Amino acid sequence: MKCLVLQAEHCLSRALHAISAQRGDIDYVSWPAGDAEALAVVEPDVVIVPPLADPGRCEPAVVYAHADRVEALLAACRARQIPLVWCVSDALYEDGADVPIDEDVLPRPRDEAMRRLVAVGELVRSHPRHLIWRLGPLFGRDGEDAWLSELIDALMRGESVRAARDLVVCPTSVVAVARALTGVLLQLESGANAWGTYHLCGTEPVSVFTFCSVVRTQLETRLAGVGESPTLGRLEGLDQHHDTPLRRVLNCRRLLDVFGIHQKSWRLELGLMLDAWCQERYPVHDEVDTGDQRRSREEAADT
Repeated sequence: MKCLVLQAEHCLSRALHAISAQRGDIDYVSWPAGDAEALAVVEPDVVIVPPLADPGRCEPAVVYAHADRVEALLAACRARQIPLVWCVSDALYEDGADVPIDEDVLPRPRDEAMRRLVAVGELVRSHPRHLIWRLGPLFGRDGEDAWLSELIDALMRGESVRAARDLVVCPTSVVAVARALTGVLLQLESGANAWGTYHLCGTEPVSVFTFCSVVRTQLETRLAGVGESPTLGRLEGLDQHHDTPLRRVLNCRRLLDVFGIHQKSWRLELGLMLDAWCQERYPVHDEVDTGDQRRSREEAADT
């Protein structure tokens, strides 16, 4: 199965390419030229569009350009009868909700640029073979819009990081998204007739500030384990939603019921990424000496 992935440097594109290198049943490719030429040269079975990280904070021109590109791709895919996968940030649910948000709840943002994305989504749904993937905030080790890598770099430079204490989200590992999307595409290629809209995010809702705090604490622990003690940047909590926190949590039940795809713990995925980051940065250490590992050795010495 050959899949054309746009934005080769996007964190999701990189994660998909990494999976492709490990498998023989699916191939994720990118093409440096324009979209129309890419479709003609690659002749893909599927076209995948990675998400804008946070359209509510992007320049409107960036959002409109993304929407125009998706529309043009949609027309080309329909003409060639190629499935289109459009990944979308959960930030379109501008007002959040008190309960997990189902797939059939259409976003109704007040922001004009984000309303343009909602209109594009309506067009995408008119394509007989489409996937709209609404995703929680993505984090990854490398690539554009990776969040985690940007956060680590800022902390390592000693910069202060501002994060909302009253915005509750479900951070989502880009690696978990890539694995899940691969499984879905292979099932569809094998005959599953389940095109449509799906949600995917990590388990355990958490404020943006708490997520950043966990990253900082675990990073500090791992650095101490390799004998490093840099002065990490501080976190500054922001309150942006008055007295009531805004909850933006996606209901991912449909993905489980239709494709058997389970959500992944963002804490577990985060730990694996930080381990990999530390081992790559300090290769002389076979493994990162975390607090849990030290306690394990101490307990073994006592027995």
